[in-house]
Amino acid sequence: MLFELTKQCHESKARAGLLKINGTEIPTPVFMPVGTQGTVKAISQEILNELDARIILSNTYHLYLRPGTEVIEHFRGLHNFINWNKSILTDSGGYQIFSLQDLRKLTEEGVSFSSHIDGSKHFFSPESVVDIQRKLGSDIMMVLDECTPYPATKDIASKSADLSHRWAIRAKDSFIKSKSLYNREQFLFSIGQGSVYPDLRRDYLKKMFDIEFDGYAIGGLSVGEPADLMYEIVDVSTDLLPSNKPRYLMGVGTPENILEAIERGIDMFDCVLPTRNARNGQLFTSKGKINIRNAQYKFSDEPIDNVIGLKSSNSYSLGYLRHLFIAGEILGLQLASKQNIAFYLWLVRTVREKILSGEFITWKKSFLQNYQNSD
Repeated sequence: MLFELTKQCHESKARAGLLKINGTEIPTPVFMPVGTQGTVKAISQEILNELDARIILSNTYHLYLRPGTEVIEHFRGLHNFINWNKSILTDSGGYQIFSLQDLRKLTEEGVSFSSHIDGSKHFFSPESVVDIQRKLGSDIMMVLDECTPYPATKDIASKSADLSHRWAIRAKDSFIKSKSLYNREQFLFSIGQGSVYPDLRRDYLKKMFDIEFDGYAIGGLSVGEPADLMYEIVDVSTDLLPSNKPRYLMGVGTPENILEAIERGIDMFDCVLPTRNARNGQLFTSKGKINIRNAQYKFSDEPIDNVIGLKSSNSYSLGYLRHLFIAGEILGLQLASKQNIAFYLWLVRTVREKILSGEFITWKKSFLQNYQNSD
């Protein structure tokens, strides 16, 4: 994996780069559509290619449970299984296990949990999660960590971060001792923890640098903390993160969150918001957010969004899309999901262009003012 820093914004920590992984070139900042179970909901791989998505995210926990690693091994990796020839990042499943508060038990060795599907018992360790991701064949693998809840006392956050640190050491050791499969090189990212305590975050990242990873993620955010606190922790983290490695803010977020995090030096993002909100009838457009079920769109002959260059979406009116949602037609979910993924990809590409041209801060202020006022 090679990460090249193309340009640094002179007014902020925003940066444009190029991530090269197994023959795929990924311009950054980049948004990764979330294909949790090997599919971006309501979006085919052909549409992802049409939108020029270069990397998607899938989830170790979900794929381990269903269809199971033995199935994906049979198909010689996730890329072949889902017919996707660009990059894949697999999350370790730590956040999913975190959300199973009543179905899991943490120990020094790892985490025991019950499947949310059928209640069957399972166990993840830092080593087994590396092994599962080896079998998935993802390009970027994440270490197993404990996602600290919010709010948490400093003592709880410190103990949680210490556990994640020890797990990260074990994950790196397991990564070194194992090999990539399917003739596709794999890379390992760490996940920064420490809740909303800047000193814990600094200490944790310094420990990660000693272990040395291919990239560095910021985890444990977007779990209920105020946005200002999230931005503060991102700022603290990127002050320390090396400039020659990609920086990934996990599970974030709204267009506003993404722009603020880019200004603070983040390169990579993922979030389920575009597709989840699409299925509930909310569109992200260059003009702002739209609730397509609203009666005001009943007679609208406006295209869904004529700015972001989606020719197929521009063939359909807002009035028609509203009809599809009211009638419960599947095409409505598909068109809305396509629009929202297209918007997020358009957003980060536009940001990159503005960083390269030296106009990012000015453009960001103007965009957010218009976008928020249209909500």
